[in-house]
Amino acid sequence: MSKQCIGNMREGSGGQSLPFSPAVRAGDFVYVSGQTAMNDKGEIVSGGIEAQTRGVFEIIKNILKMAGCQMEDVIKVNVWLDDTRDFAGYNRIFSEYFANNPPARSTVQSKLVVDAKIEADVVAYKTLT
Repeated sequence: MSKQCIGNMREGSGGQSLPFSPAVRAGDFVYVSGQTAMNDKGEIVSGGIEAQTRGVFEIIKNILKMAGCQMEDVIKVNVWLDDTRDFAGYNRIFSEYFANNPPARSTVQSKLVVDAKIEADVVAYKTLT
């Protein structure tokens, strides 16, 4: 089985290069790297947990599209929240993106490396044709 990198490396704040692929396809699986709600300048978007959750899942949706997948192909989601008090707001937005046949999920509290409220990664499964 070979692997294929999906997308171009992004830039973080201050224009620093982030040394990882947005996603990697390995056979029928697509592994999306952890994403935070960054704008085009590499800065965390303003707003609360709902705005940042929506931003994270929009970025993930775009990365999946580059890999020929959709949100419906997601089988596992890992989420790190900076503050457990944000769980309800995050869960509301999560439910919008995964209304039918939701994937397996883990959610934990963790101090994030960047000043974000949420980080998420996903694994998608879609058979190559």
